[in-house]
Amino acid sequence: MRQDTTQAPTMYGHDAADAPAPCALLQAGRNCRSVSRAETATVLVDGARYFARLDKCLEEARRSIVIVGWDFDASVRLRPDADGSGTTLGDRLRSLVEAHETLEIHILIWSFAVAHAPSHGMSLLFGGDWQDHPRIHLKLDRTNRFYASHHQKIVLVDGVLAFVGGIDLTVGRWDTQEHRPADERRVEADGSKARPVHDCQVALTGPVVGDLLAIAAERWQRATGETPRFAGPATGPVARQPERSPDFRHVPAGIAVTDPGGGWRGPPPVRHAAWLTVDALRSARRTIYIENQYFAGALARTILPELLEAPDGPEIVVVTTRSMNGFVEQLSEGTNRDRLLRHLKRFDRHDRLRVFHPMQGPVSDPDEIFIHSKILVADDNFLRVGSTNFNNRSVGVDTECDLGLVADTPEHRAAIRTIMARLVGEHLGADPATVLETLAETGSLIRTIDRLNGGDRRLVGFPALASSGPRRPQLGTRLLDPIAPFGTAAWWRGRFSCS
Repeated sequence: MRQDTTQAPTMYGHDAADAPAPCALLQAGRNCRSVSRAETATVLVDGARYFARLDKCLEEARRSIVIVGWDFDASVRLRPDADGSGTTLGDRLRSLVEAHETLEIHILIWSFAVAHAPSHGMSLLFGGDWQDHPRIHLKLDRTNRFYASHHQKIVLVDGVLAFVGGIDLTVGRWDTQEHRPADERRVEADGSKARPVHDCQVALTGPVVGDLLAIAAERWQRATGETPRFAGPATGPVARQPERSPDFRHVPAGIAVTDPGGGWRGPPPVRHAAWLTVDALRSARRTIYIENQYFAGALARTILPELLEAPDGPEIVVVTTRSMNGFVEQLSEGTNRDRLLRHLKRFDRHDRLRVFHPMQGPVSDPDEIFIHSKILVADDNFLRVGSTNFNNRSVGVDTECDLGLVADTPEHRAAIRTIMARLVGEHLGADPATVLETLAETGSLIRTIDRLNGGDRRLVGFPALASSGPRRPQLGTRLLDPIAPFGTAAWWRGRFSCS
């Protein structure tokens, strides 16, 4: 791959001369399954934008739609009306195969979603009228290891367009960037109002789509024993309508996966996503920005102290979820998050760590915005969007899929800066231009947040960063949030080696 040698301003106006060569960050076999390029890449922030874009692309499909997910609910509406009504996803897919006789639809979902995920589980188990068609194939993947989930979120259209990130096609994922508390279009499976939720997906074209198609084909083969008939690159409407204003053009792209392996007789475990996280964190010189549903695992506990202790290390800003889903999750993720924060604060001698959760509305009666995104930005050189959380099970138990983009032109670096500004600005109620201007003035993401924070939309720090209390992982973490499949040597160690 060509490496850009242009001397250009990088984040906050600093010179790029001391930054690591970004393309070297992606290494096939170590931290990526494959390294190629995306002809275009567009970050779709929040479910409303993703679902609307997906709906338009599905309409143009003529040969193949492939969906790989943790959960799937045919009752969701990609473009909900003001009262929450509108065409359901299942009806949409059925109408497409009836309109185009060459179109095949393959859907592969984690089998335990019928009991564990937020969807209408029985419809996955027993099917619905929408899928009663010979060219709609819905399968439940039962090949996961004990206590593991299939957590990848991938959609492919005609072999030329892909979506990958943190958003499943299920309930509780649609929301606008305004995250209005009373939005009737945001509903749960039982029809009740869903909480505001923040998430991200990336739309891709180019060779990287083939890499994702190969992952989907292997997953289908393993789950069903069938060789899938996914259509390859097409010349239909999807291929003929290029992205008008993508965030990136011709950008180096790596696909990182996690797979716990198949035990004694199955494939070996793969931890590309964890190593991509480690390598990206260590590459940062000025700023690390993280959005993640869970911030509680051994990887952060191991790698972040060395960055915080370094006299010239980067600022680290984390935006994560405050409230957990039930008692077990509170114990394994919420309690361990607070213990991790106390642990990290011991190493923050240079005051470069901030951990927030987003809130909106009056201080006396605020509404929480649920963070479901899995994003990592390292300086303006690297962006990762995917399904991998900062908890233990994402390191080696669940199957995951992440996209890593590295900047090898000034335009790519500007795109990464702008995307981070969009994300931070959404949480602060500030437009991206204001965030970028403040970053240029302060030279610091922390000082930028301090200056812009405090309005109706705001970031609130976690009390654990300033409190005393236990710092070691909660008793039982090895069982509730294992770092490797039960019984393996890595499970007994209960930690992640970053050496």
